Amino acid sequence: MRRKLLQALTAGLVLATATGCTYKDFPRLGMPTPTTEEAPRILSLWQGSWAAALATGVLVWGLILWSAMFHRRSRTKVEVPPQTRYNMPIEALYTVVPIIIVSVLFYFTARDESKLLSLEKKPDVTVNVVGFQWSWGFNYIENVPGSTGDAKKDPNLAAIPTRFLDQFPANAGGVYDVGTPGTRNPQTGNPGPTLWLPKGKTVRFVLTSRDVIHDFWVVPFLMKQDVVPGHTNAFQVTPNKEGTFMGKCAELCGVDHSRMLFNVKVVSPERYEQHLKDLAKKGQTGYIPAGIAQTSHEKNRETNNL
Repeated sequence: MRRKLLQALTAGLVLATATGCTYKDFPRLGMPTPTTEEAPRILSLWQGSWAAALATGVLVWGLILWSAMFHRRSRTKVEVPPQTRYNMPIEALYTVVPIIIVSVLFYFTARDESKLLSLEKKPDVTVNVVGFQWSWGFNYIENVPGSTGDAKKDPNLAAIPTRFLDQFPANAGGVYDVGTPGTRNPQTGNPGPTLWLPKGKTVRFVLTSRDVIHDFWVVPFLMKQDVVPGHTNAFQVTPNKEGTFMGKCAELCGVDHSRMLFNVKVVSPERYEQHLKDLAKKGQTGYIPAGIAQTSHEKNRETNNL
């Protein structure tokens, strides 16, 4: 029995370690390398949750194995062992301990969620991300040379609530980029349109949908949020690593959900500004329609929470 148990544990250890992850990946427990200033907070929460789950699992597995090994019938020679109907200390223990575990996890989750969704800091860059079947559009709310207008009054952005419009830059004519499932990144060949972001700048994503619920997920940002018709979500990140990263829709949104891919290209602020000028030169000035107007009950909810 001991030999078989040792063999089983060895096999389990091999299965757990012989994966595609290197020793450098193991501390992240499957998460990609963070590429924003906020992402380490998410990674820390993920690691802490795994540590708590592993400790709980080891305790439970240990009790199961201990009971199976030391209370087996062949060891005690007793057909029916003594039965215990009530054990108040044990019952209190397995009631209180789970409550403590859940309370601790809830505290850290609520603390980090509140921090990650905070919009108190004024953003350097604002991008209206538009989800639609079956691709993405990006409205860069910027004052770009060659583009005239005002994002605060643009009818294509009328679906965005006033609390976001009021924080848009003044006289931001803006530029846009929009893709199809067949669009490809010219450098990497990856499918989907490419969203450009400046390194070291705080970026606010204002998320709107034209049809159904989508989900905006930039994988190495370790952050995603629903894109809901009739309701505007927003969050902020500060990219701190240049490169081209994959993004996708993380909400089952219909038959071509798997094709709703995009790319995120993080570059220097100078290259970012030049890209906006290039879009203006191509004639991609102004904004594409943001999506479905905010519903009345949602407006009332936001008004009551202000």
